[in-house]
Amino acid sequence: MRIAVRDGIVLHVESDGDGPALVLAAGLGGSAAFWDPLVPRLASRFRLIRFDHRGVGRSDRPATGHSIARLSADVTDILDALGIDRADFVGHSTGGAIGQELALTAPDRLRRLVLSGTWARADARFRLLFETRIAVLEALGPRAHQGLALLLGSGADWSPAREAEVAGALDIADSMAPLDAAILGQRMRMLLDFDRLDDLPTVSMPTLVVSAEDDMIVSAVQGRAIADAIPGARFALQAGGHFFPRVDPHGFCWLVTAFLEEHP
Repeated sequence: MRIAVRDGIVLHVESDGDGPALVLAAGLGGSAAFWDPLVPRLASRFRLIRFDHRGVGRSDRPATGHSIARLSADVTDILDALGIDRADFVGHSTGGAIGQELALTAPDRLRRLVLSGTWARADARFRLLFETRIAVLEALGPRAHQGLALLLGSGADWSPAREAEVAGALDIADSMAPLDAAILGQRMRMLLDFDRLDDLPTVSMPTLVVSAEDDMIVSAVQGRAIADAIPGARFALQAGGHFFPRVDPHGFCWLVTAFLEEHP
């Protein structure tokens, strides 16, 4: 479906399943399709709300105005359009930053919060990594950047199925328009601007933080810092590189559903 948010941008939104509303927010890639491997496992219990971020996929592509705060407001606008007062929220990487922003600025809209593979403040390693990625994008183009991102984001297991997925992602990068490349650069800069670590002690809803011990993009140290800052938050470790929810969808869904069931 297509939903217009408050500044007139139209977003692609998908709704699957039936039950309590559960928003799934993807990372820097920003695509609702990131969650495809998890949908069959979650849609029997929840009404899943997924969306392409502004500037990504089937949503509108504004040339400016990209920020975590703006993406957070997009989520509340989606919930309003769908008539949903409160929802559970699972956010991975950039989606986890969106979840933190929502928990701080619109806590009445969230019941429970799962923050996956995410950070609350850009430490020196994170800043160096994304400054380098921006430089590669601007100097060498989308394909080189995508190759770097895939290498950093993957675990050690490169099965034939994984190789096919990588080849498809590189083909998409080859066809990236100049506007899309410029938007990607803005989206990476917004990650460096995001800083909510000092505010997290005010988060009051039940929270699960999940990191991967072998994540080369967002270290487990950053996930632990979030869990330590949020009162009562639970911390869990998985494996599979930065894209661990897709690498082990069964294990990730088990963590999420067990947590949600423990906090009705």
